[in-house]
Amino acid sequence: MGLTQEALAEYMQVDRSTIARWESGRTAPQPWMRPRLARLLRVNADELNALLTGRPPSGTQGQDALDHALSHPGRIDLPAVATLRTRFDDCAARYDRVPSAGLIAEAAAHLNRIDQLASGTARGRVQRELHALHADACTLMGQLVWDASQRRDHTTAKSYYERSALLARYLRDTTLEAHALLRTCYVALYGAHDAQSGLELAQRAADIAARTSPALSGLALLHAAEAHAMLRSASACERALASAERQLDRVDVGDAAADLVSPAQFGRLAGSCYLSLGDNRRAERLLAGTAEKLRDRRKSRAIVLGNLTLARIRQRDVEAGVASLTEAIVELEATRGGGGMNLVFGAARELRPWRQEPLVAEVHDRLLGLMTAA
Repeated sequence: MGLTQEALAEYMQVDRSTIARWESGRTAPQPWMRPRLARLLRVNADELNALLTGRPPSGTQGQDALDHALSHPGRIDLPAVATLRTRFDDCAARYDRVPSAGLIAEAAAHLNRIDQLASGTARGRVQRELHALHADACTLMGQLVWDASQRRDHTTAKSYYERSALLARYLRDTTLEAHALLRTCYVALYGAHDAQSGLELAQRAADIAARTSPALSGLALLHAAEAHAMLRSASACERALASAERQLDRVDVGDAAADLVSPAQFGRLAGSCYLSLGDNRRAERLLAGTAEKLRDRRKSRAIVLGNLTLARIRQRDVEAGVASLTEAIVELEATRGGGGMNLVFGAARELRPWRQEPLVAEVHDRLLGLMTAA
């Protein structure tokens, strides 16, 4: 691609020595980094894995195994499951960059195919891998449906998460179960606005994941902190943030949920907490720094920018608020993320006292265009 180690390190926001270790095979990129690296190198997930491991892409061999498995479900083997996993991961990796409505049909096809094969007679490791993939596919479907409905279709989303949790309990996989519970927590917190129920679900997810996944436990504690903030309990919020930080400091490459967290995660949730607690200046500092780190995760960035806009408006800094709101709209024009959409329209309502000012009138026109396109 014509990049030096230094240029690639700057793009990936790591040290040059990290790139050197990737090239030598001594270490590999964290899972959450891989979609960005694959886009830069213009390869898919399977091809990137081949570059990182030195093995040729599974390609034709994997497709042959999958075709045979679909014709003979009782004879599915690990290469076929690996091909299914790669294709599912490619679909899931696009969630944060494209509208969810455009992914639902593809994700549903993956889920149906996995469901068909998982109901076969496979045993042992093959069955376990299939059921784990089935649980992940259910979670993704719930996520897509909820996002595409602009966080309104709680019932369908929760039904998918319940299926995922049931599969996880069958496998005795506490990480999968905690992930499904945490997704259900999001529906309670950000859809139903039921902070108490959200808190209970987040704490359960954190407790279940504590022994097996510091990443997932830390992420759940961050959302527990936000629930405490919504309930106006500043001391409990601070304690949960501190606990989350300790868990996230323990994350390593072997953590099954490492791809769910990024270096920007703490600032994103802590900023949202302080916004709920009314500490707008502190929220602004955290959210502004986090927005700069999320340029490759557009739905997440739109949410951060929406909260940043609220923090600025509540400090009566209208010009800065309009600037971050405009950035959020740009991200949403590409992704239609449900969480970001709800936040930007909420921020626009808080701009009503200044609606006669030209800057505010202009951004309202942009919002009208966004609403019309939706």
